[in-house]
Amino acid sequence: MDEADRLPACLGSLSFCDEVLVVDSHSRDDSRTIARDMGARVIERDWPGFGAQKTFAVAQAKHDWVLCVDADETVSDSLRQDIEQLRSRGFGDCAGYSFPRRTRYLGKWIRWGALGPRACLRLFDRQRGSWIERAVHEAVRLEGRPGQLRGALLHDPFRNRAEHRATIERYTTLAAQSAYDRGRRSSVLDRAVRPAARFIKHYIVKGGFLEGRQGLYLARESARYTSLKYSKLRALGQTLARSEASTRG
Repeated sequence: MDEADRLPACLGSLSFCDEVLVVDSHSRDDSRTIARDMGARVIERDWPGFGAQKTFAVAQAKHDWVLCVDADETVSDSLRQDIEQLRSRGFGDCAGYSFPRRTRYLGKWIRWGALGPRACLRLFDRQRGSWIERAVHEAVRLEGRPGQLRGALLHDPFRNRAEHRATIERYTTLAAQSAYDRGRRSSVLDRAVRPAARFIKHYIVKGGFLEGRQGLYLARESARYTSLKYSKLRALGQTLARSEASTRG
C-alpha cells in the first residue's frame, strides 16, 4: 500500500523500539525510502493477505516480544511509557498485552458508536502468541494470560469518505469469500435483518447518536458493510449453483 504520507508519524512513534521492521507490498510511492531513511529494516514482499503478512513480519523480527502497528496507527506517548516500563521489568508474566485503540475520523476523535475506543492486542511474545490468518479482521491468539495497558494506540484509518467507502467494498468482498469458504451461506434473514440490527447496535446501543452527524453516517456505513457482505455472499452461492447446473447440463 502507498503510505508515504502516514509513515513518518507511524515510524516516529516507534523510535523507542529496539528494532523497527516494515514489510512493504510493492508500494508505488516513497514508502520504502522513507522507512529506510527513518532507520527501519524494510522487506518487500507480495501481498498474501492481512493475517498472513503479519505472521510473516512477526517471524522476521529479531526479538520475541513484538509490537504490531499498521501504517495508519501511531503509539501515543502514554502507551510508549507503558511499554517502556514493561520492557524494563522483562514484560512480566503475561503472554501479551491489549490496550485501547482510539480512532480519528476525518479530523474528529470518535468516542461512541461504530468507531469508538476498543481493546486491541498488539504487543505479545511470539513464542506464546500468533496472528490468526483471517482474510480480514485478523486478530492475535495467545497461549497464556493477557494483560492490559492504559495508554492508547491512535488510529487514523481514512483520508476521506471515498477511501472509507472503497475500503468497505474491498473488505466486504474478502469477508464474503472467507464466510463462503467456511460453508456459510446468506439467508433472507441475514440480508433483511442484520443490516438494521447493525445500525441499531452502533447508533443507539453504542451511543453513536452522541457523535451527531458523524455518528449517524458511521452507523449507516456500518449497516451498509453488513448488507454488502451478505449480498456478496449470496452472489457467490448463486454463481456456484449456476456452475453446478451448467456442469450437470
